[in-house]
Amino acid sequence: MEEQRAQTGGGPPGRQGGPSRRPPWARGGPGGRKNASPGPWNLWNDAEPPRWLTGPQGRSAGRLPWMSTILLGVFVMAGSAFAARGQLDDRAPLDLFARLLLLAAVAVLLLRHRHPVVAVFGASAAATVYLGAGYPYGPVFLAVAVGCFSAVVAGHRRAAWSAVAMVWVGHLVVAHWLYRRLPPDDDSAQPWGQELGVAAWVVAIIAAAEFVRVRREQWAAQRAERERAEKRRADEERLRMARELHDVLAHSISVINVQAGVGLALLDTDPEQARTALTTIKDASKEALGEVRQVLDTLRAPGDAPRAPAPGLDRLPELVEQAASAGLTVTVGTDGVRGAVPPGADLAAFRIVQEALTNVVRHSGSRTAEVRVGYGPGRIALRIDDEGPATGTEAGGSGNGLAGMRERAAALGGTIEAGTRPDGGFRVRAELPLPAGGPEHQKETP
Repeated sequence: MEEQRAQTGGGPPGRQGGPSRRPPWARGGPGGRKNASPGPWNLWNDAEPPRWLTGPQGRSAGRLPWMSTILLGVFVMAGSAFAARGQLDDRAPLDLFARLLLLAAVAVLLLRHRHPVVAVFGASAAATVYLGAGYPYGPVFLAVAVGCFSAVVAGHRRAAWSAVAMVWVGHLVVAHWLYRRLPPDDDSAQPWGQELGVAAWVVAIIAAAEFVRVRREQWAAQRAERERAEKRRADEERLRMARELHDVLAHSISVINVQAGVGLALLDTDPEQARTALTTIKDASKEALGEVRQVLDTLRAPGDAPRAPAPGLDRLPELVEQAASAGLTVTVGTDGVRGAVPPGADLAAFRIVQEALTNVVRHSGSRTAEVRVGYGPGRIALRIDDEGPATGTEAGGSGNGLAGMRERAAALGGTIEAGTRPDGGFRVRAELPLPAGGPEHQKETP
C-alpha cells in the first residue's frame, strides 16, 4: 500500500542498495539513453525498430503485400526495358515471353510472408529461365534479392541460399557452356571476370538478409523480455495488493469477530459492556475501511501521493489497544535506540507484528503475547511470542499470513522464522536489514 510511495533506490531483487541490473531498455525515459553514442547501431538498440526490420505484426502478417509487390513490379518492368536499350547488340530483345517471366518473378513474391520458400524458389526459377533465354541483365535480380531476403529473415536460410545458388550456377552454366545452344544466336562465352560481380551480388544479398535476420531475432528476444518483465511487474503488484488487503482485513475482521461475539453474549446481561464491544467494532471497521480505501486509491491513481503516512512501528500502541479490545494482552519491549528507519522497512515491521498478533487472536488459546523490537546497527529484529496452544487450526495461522510475512521480509533482504516452541507456544522471529545510506536507499517493499 503506502510503501509504494517510499523513496527507493536501485539494486537487484531482494537486496538493498547497489547499482541497478536492469537491461538498458528497461530503464525507460530519456535519461536511460542520454549517454548513448549516436549512430545506427545505437539507434536500433535504443529506439523502436523500423517496420521492415520487425516484419509484419498482427493482422498485417496474414495479408498479401500487394502495394510493395506492385511497386516492385513496376520498377522491374520499367528498369528492364531501360536496361535492354543498352544491350541490344549482346542480348535478346524483350518480348512477350520475357515480360511474362519478369511478371512471374515478381508476382510470386506476393507469397513471401506466408510461404517464403515458395516465393524465393519461384523468383529464382523465373530469373534463371530469363537469363538462360538470353534476355538483358537488369532488375530481375532485385526480385531474387527480395525473395531471398524474406526467406532468410523468416528462418529458411538453407532454402534461400539454395535458391540464390541455383541462379548463380544457372548463369554460370549458360554463360560458359550452353551459350551455343541458347539465344541469341551469335552469343559468345562471357568473361570469367564477370562472375566476380555475380558472386559479389550473391554475397551482398545473403549478408544483408542474415544481418536483418539477426537483428530481428534480437528485437524479438528483447520484446519477449519486456513482455515478461511487464507480466512480472503486474504479478508482483497483484500479490502486493492481495498481501496488503489480507493484512488490513484479517486483523480488523478478527477484532470485529471477537467483539461481535462479546456483544452478543452480553447484550441482555450487560448492555453497557455490549455497547463497548459495538463501539470497538465501529472503530475497527472504520479503520479497515480507511486502509482499504487507500489501497483502492492507489489502484485508481498510481503515482499520486498517499492521503495518510504509511504505518510504522510508532503505531505499535494502537495495535496493542486493538489486541486488548479483542481480549489479548500484549506487552511490548524495546532493545537499543531507534534511529532513522526507512518507510519500507518500518511498514514491513509493522505489518509483520500486526499479522503475528492477528494469528494469536485467531489461532491461539493464549490471551497474552509479547513483542520485542530490537534496533541494532543496520537491522531491526522482531520477536513475537504467545504461550499457546493452538485452538483447532494450525498454530501460527492458515498459511497466507505467514507467506505474506516471509514475502515482506524477503523483499527487503531479510529473514523470518515461525514455528512452535518446545513448551507449546508459538514464536515469530524476523530480522530486517537497513541500508547503510539511510531511507533514501531503501528498496520498495512489495
